Amino acid sequence: MNTDFLRDLNPAQLSAVKAVEGPELVLAGAGSGKTKVLTYRVAYLVSIGVPVHNILCLTFTNKAASEMKTRTEKLLGMEEHGDGRRFGSWIGTFHSLFGKILRMEADKLGYTPNYSIYDEEDSLKLIKQILRERNLSEEVFAPAGIRWQISRSKNNLVLPSQLEQSAKSRLDQVTAEVYAAYEERLKKSNSMDFDDLLIKPIVLFNRDRASLEKYQNKFRFILVDEYQDTNRAQYMLLKLLAEIHRNLCVVGDDAQSIYSWRGADLQNILDFQSDYPDAKVVRLEQNYRSTGKILKAANSVIVHNQRKLDKELWTENHEGDRLSVMECESDRDEGYKIVQRIRDESIKDKLQLKDFVVLFRTNSQSRSLEEAFNRGGIPYIIVGGVAFYKRKEIKDLLAYLKLIVNPQDDASFLRIVNFPARGIGDVTIDYVRSFASKEQKPLLAIVERVDEIVEIQPRQKNQLKQFARLVNKYNKLKDELSVGELSRSLTDELGLIRSLKDENTVESQNRMENIQEFLGGIAEFQTENPEGTLQDFLAEVSLVADVDRWDTKRNSVTLMTIHAAKGLEFPVVFVSGLEEGLFPLGSKEQDELEEERRLFYVAITRAQKKVYLSYARQRFRFGKLSYQAPSRFLAEIESDLLDQEHATRLSQQRTIWETTSTFDSLRPSLEGIGTMAQEVPRPRDVEKDRTAAPHIRIGTIVEHQFFGEGKVIEMSGKGDNERVVVLFGANQKKQLMVRYANLRIVR
Repeated sequence: MNTDFLRDLNPAQLSAVKAVEGPELVLAGAGSGKTKVLTYRVAYLVSIGVPVHNILCLTFTNKAASEMKTRTEKLLGMEEHGDGRRFGSWIGTFHSLFGKILRMEADKLGYTPNYSIYDEEDSLKLIKQILRERNLSEEVFAPAGIRWQISRSKNNLVLPSQLEQSAKSRLDQVTAEVYAAYEERLKKSNSMDFDDLLIKPIVLFNRDRASLEKYQNKFRFILVDEYQDTNRAQYMLLKLLAEIHRNLCVVGDDAQSIYSWRGADLQNILDFQSDYPDAKVVRLEQNYRSTGKILKAANSVIVHNQRKLDKELWTENHEGDRLSVMECESDRDEGYKIVQRIRDESIKDKLQLKDFVVLFRTNSQSRSLEEAFNRGGIPYIIVGGVAFYKRKEIKDLLAYLKLIVNPQDDASFLRIVNFPARGIGDVTIDYVRSFASKEQKPLLAIVERVDEIVEIQPRQKNQLKQFARLVNKYNKLKDELSVGELSRSLTDELGLIRSLKDENTVESQNRMENIQEFLGGIAEFQTENPEGTLQDFLAEVSLVADVDRWDTKRNSVTLMTIHAAKGLEFPVVFVSGLEEGLFPLGSKEQDELEEERRLFYVAITRAQKKVYLSYARQRFRFGKLSYQAPSRFLAEIESDLLDQEHATRLSQQRTIWETTSTFDSLRPSLEGIGTMAQEVPRPRDVEKDRTAAPHIRIGTIVEHQFFGEGKVIEMSGKGDNERVVVLFGANQKKQLMVRYANLRIVR
């Protein structure tokens, strides 16, 4: 087959693509053509005779998988020859592809192929139910915390019995008990949660050697995108599958490892060469996305991390503008200034609104930004709000479809048995659940025997029977009707759109439009997957991330968290909230601080042409007005890369940061969000204020650069270690080191 397409690659990319035998680590810096290398590598493997079904390519988002399929097909001329989507089978996300394997091998684990997938909300409801059954208080034993601990345990391959053995507190014991019951309930409902899609294949491969060898021989070549984001379970799956042929190519960037909070283990990529001593390492360092100054700024920040692999991005693009720093009086002022800059930039450089993105560290920051865009009359879209498939009306419809496919799905049964309203209350449901528990049967199966439950009134029995008949009717029709026909027929029979029309409110109109969009999505699925079943559709939508549904063609400014932005690019990027205690977010440990710095690196490298960095001097946080200080990350950017107005000020702040061994060494007991950055002096005043320092006494009124006027209420220490506690406005107490606080005596 023709390999002329390889001429599109630079030397490093070509080396990465052609090294097909043995393990390989491709360190791909931001904007260096990571996706290009993966797609060209797949195309190259096919061109040298490797059968498509012997290639497994794993990604983290459906969006990335779809892009890779499309690019690969184009490289191999599949569109021209009408060969169809031959790469649809084994290019996909970890969860979707291993979920597919589980459906094919479900019987070996005691499941049937039509198993349901629980999302976080489903899991949380089940945990709450288990706690209630054990008369355990949700206030004492927080369900969300237990769900998080169960998820973490699963991804670290810890069984309920092991968690119980390691329990050190009553909370640990309860968590282990709930974990065991939770697993039992999932199995009984023929259901798995999101984590199980990675854990159960490991169980399968360890339990059934023949299954492992089958997939080891099937997937002779394994490619992994974003390897730095893999967790313990994903690491184990790759190790097992690559054991025989060892043709494992992982592509990633340690500098973009930002998901430790959901289990990602940076050590996986750092240790790849230890795991595979004969691995070839290729560094992709040429960036095609950003200007020279943007890349230099990113490099000047990430160099401060200790846990990293050596590489430095460079580009042949023009140097571009300096990064702009925006000092704002408040979070409200920050939003106003961002809106104004977007107006100015769009007019000056003839940019569209979709060319701009505003990034923030926490979701709570979006409030003031949204208010500013609404006041300014600029359309925007938030990526990462309430996900479409998590909206109530959509989850209700999905629950019907799940129960139709999997009649054992008790969670779906409980969600919809009284939707639309049938007069079936909690008392009736409790009777059904109690009978089901005694009989060890799914709830839907018990409804068919509801006449045996004497406590339930005739009217409620009749309603339950009608509900069961409806579900069973569509269960029989699911193999006769297309997914689209079945969904529309079900929606009509439930009368959902008709009742929402009759309600005639703004909210009902929105809900009706969401249902119509859902039905449109099913039609689209049908078009792309003519042979697709209802089970296939449910498997796909259960794994859709919010970013997968983001409409990139809509001409609106994008607002999103930095975590959601990884893998994306925009001409102009605003990074907001660059303040100590917010970004970095409460980082006391070195590993946490380094991940926050990697997050900042990711934010900067989303930009193609221009970067704006903003911080507020005051911000409402946790319901209180807080006095903020500029993030240390601003001080880590080289001065000649920033606009002149702020370069000098941040250069002075940098001097303090660089002479401090650790952040916490200068603030052992600061209260609230008081930070070292808030105590940074202006060097021109240091000597003057050191002279003034001995005159500070309890009761002295002083002025601080950021906090304003306050009264000294406590003093401790001597000389360079002298500290004061100052009561500022709004009853804000701050403990400051006199040596660095740059306090001016007012009286």
